[in-house]
Amino acid sequence: MPHPSAFSALVDAILPNITEVTIEAYQADDSWHLVDVREDREWLQDHLPQAKHLSRGILERDIEARFPDKHTPILLYCAGGARSALAAHNLQLMGYTRVASLIGGYKGWVQRQLPVVQD
Repeated sequence: MPHPSAFSALVDAILPNITEVTIEAYQADDSWHLVDVREDREWLQDHLPQAKHLSRGILERDIEARFPDKHTPILLYCAGGARSALAAHNLQLMGYTRVASLIGGYKGWVQRQLPVVQD
């Protein structure tokens, strides 16, 4: 399902201002703290291995408790990359210096037939 045009325009406007990381680059660099910003119901279905969950609704409120060091490398993902891009932008505004969005997100991970975790 395509995103509404205003939402897509917003994401497109912030993409040049954030860092995006490919799945392959993430797999090659174990310094990232992986954070799933999808909704609770999405997380409960399954998620990427090693991921922590902070949904978009609480991310900005709770990020400092989870990651007080604003130089921590944080890689965000959502279903396809739009919500995580917006989240990365907001974390940068909050002073986080090593934050990025996973290109392709959960869908890209699953398309590559990589493992997921069900709790």
